[in-house]
Amino acid sequence: MKIATAAAFATIALASTAFAQSKGVERLYILECGQGHTGDMSRWTPGQNVNVPKDIVDNCYLIKHAQGYFLWDTGVADSTPTDTPNSADPKALTWRRPRTLAAQLTELGVKPDDIKYVAVSHTHPDHIGNVEGFPKAMLLVQKAEYEWGDANGKPRFNPAHPVTKLEGDYDVFGDGSAIIISTPGHTPGHQSPLVKLPKTGARLLTGDAVHFQSNWEGRIVPGFNFDQAKSSASMARMADILAKEHGEIWINHDKPQREQLKLAPAFYE
Repeated sequence: MKIATAAAFATIALASTAFAQSKGVERLYILECGQGHTGDMSRWTPGQNVNVPKDIVDNCYLIKHAQGYFLWDTGVADSTPTDTPNSADPKALTWRRPRTLAAQLTELGVKPDDIKYVAVSHTHPDHIGNVEGFPKAMLLVQKAEYEWGDANGKPRFNPAHPVTKLEGDYDVFGDGSAIIISTPGHTPGHQSPLVKLPKTGARLLTGDAVHFQSNWEGRIVPGFNFDQAKSSASMARMADILAKEHGEIWINHDKPQREQLKLAPAFYE
């Protein structure tokens, strides 16, 4: 089902009614999907924090719904070293993977074939590193992102992987409990999910529409984003949705915030 962006708020309102009448999302797990370090934070805050070091985290999210499992983002590749690699460039962003995604899912008793849907916020390597670990899961990705070639003009996804190409917002289970929101700007087809938990409430998962709390509070757009104006518009829209839903924002790479949250096997419901 495709939902026109112009009708987004009407869709969310109708979805809220449907959500109240169905079982919806049962649990949301936050998975450890990578830890990074850079010697120069200014890549995300143009003109500020030059040569200031920054530790970042990378989250994936497993959503257990009455209709099946939905995996959001897959993190850096499980083959990434467990320790931070040495870099000749102190400003470079380096990644390590303390725990694999596969091991965390096994701990939860979830097999790859149990995943009904896998979706990614966008196609940068720290978000799509393990997509092909779920070859039978339906891939949910914006059409603009799917058709955006890499630096060599090659496809970013395996063409054999089952896919639903979205064009705007998308109600994953049809009951309003997990709605993918179109948030372009960081990349052409960036997206961010709004998850409504029966006890915890609404949570908007940023992907890279927002990198850190300081970017969110100051509406700071990284200089390397694909489209600056669309990035700003997406943040404004996210703020409107949060106000309407009385929700909270979970910022994917923000380490201080992540340290205040529960990681799997603990969960939110």
